[in-house]
Amino acid sequence: MPLLRCTVRLGGGRRGRTLIGRVLRGLLAIVALYLGAALVGAFVPGRTALGPDGPATAHILLIAGPIHYDILLPADADTRAGFAFAAAAGVPVDDPDVAWIAVGWGSAAFYTTAGTYADIRPGAVWRAVTGDDAVLRVDVLGPLPDVPAIRRVAISAAALARLRAAVLADLAGRDALPMTGFSATDAFFPARGRFDLLRTCNSWVGRMLRQAGLPMGAWTPTPYAVTLSLWWQGHLS
Repeated sequence: MPLLRCTVRLGGGRRGRTLIGRVLRGLLAIVALYLGAALVGAFVPGRTALGPDGPATAHILLIAGPIHYDILLPADADTRAGFAFAAAAGVPVDDPDVAWIAVGWGSAAFYTTAGTYADIRPGAVWRAVTGDDAVLRVDVLGPLPDVPAIRRVAISAAALARLRAAVLADLAGRDALPMTGFSATDAFFPARGRFDLLRTCNSWVGRMLRQAGLPMGAWTPTPYAVTLSLWWQGHLS
């Protein structure tokens, strides 16, 4: 009998390890499929807004992080006026030293986790994966150096106006949310839509650029998909 119990116990452990291996292989297959679809989406052109255009007389910047892109709008008079509401939340949009107004869209639970990636909790990750309220982050920056993580994109005055209008149209409210920011000058605001694995912060960047009239991939859910699409469409010098 002791030998029989030992055999049963070993067999159960073997089946358990086999099941875990299958689950892990399944998860890896899902991740590979997702990343492969993102690669295809970066090259397949999406529908672009049409409108009057002209020569590229301005630039926008796109700042890439490990998992997230931000859009930086030049802090001209029109952009400062459009984001004047953020001043009430402590974002110094009227400061003459401000050169760029940064905007980013993301999951309320995940995006607003202050500090480093080590501070992010499993619950925030789960909400981001399965669906979460969206927020828009607004910040200001001074002049920036040319570094590889910053993508400079030439844009016409008409396209810049469309981009600014598209970003502002995604606001669901102009009162700041009671959330801790990443810097001393930023604030979070409620945004339209829901965040999930199909509608990510990076796919939002692609959608904003298409609404501005810039050719971009139909689906850019990851930073590398955004970068590939920018390169493929000739936006990067």
